[in-house]
Amino acid sequence: MSRQNQQAGSRPLSPHLQIYRPNLTMAMSILHRITGAVLYFASFLGVWWLMGLASGPKYFAYVDEMFRSWPGLVILFAVSYQLFHHAFGGIRHLVWDAGYGFSTRSAERMGLVSLGLAIVATLLVWLLGAWT
Repeated sequence: MSRQNQQAGSRPLSPHLQIYRPNLTMAMSILHRITGAVLYFASFLGVWWLMGLASGPKYFAYVDEMFRSWPGLVILFAVSYQLFHHAFGGIRHLVWDAGYGFSTRSAERMGLVSLGLAIVATLLVWLLGAWT
């Protein structure tokens, strides 16, 4: 066995989780990917609602009742938060693509702002929906 192979076997070939200290930017990046995947599957809820609408009043009433139940409302609330979280995270990535906000302080600040905006936007939409 060559000396180079011996060294490669005793240490990681690339940096991994045991080297990096978790931070907000890392968590926001992971959450951005997770929310994107969840939104993909949640789009089937919208398709189900549209199918119910196209299927006639009886089946639509059933689908609408499912969405208006407590579990349905909790799921819709979670999906709406994830939609806003993903959207504001996408705007944050767009700012980075434009070449801005790469310093650690500004990346952390943008992460906090996007997180706060997602929470405020979700609550605002649900409060306005409950008010009407």
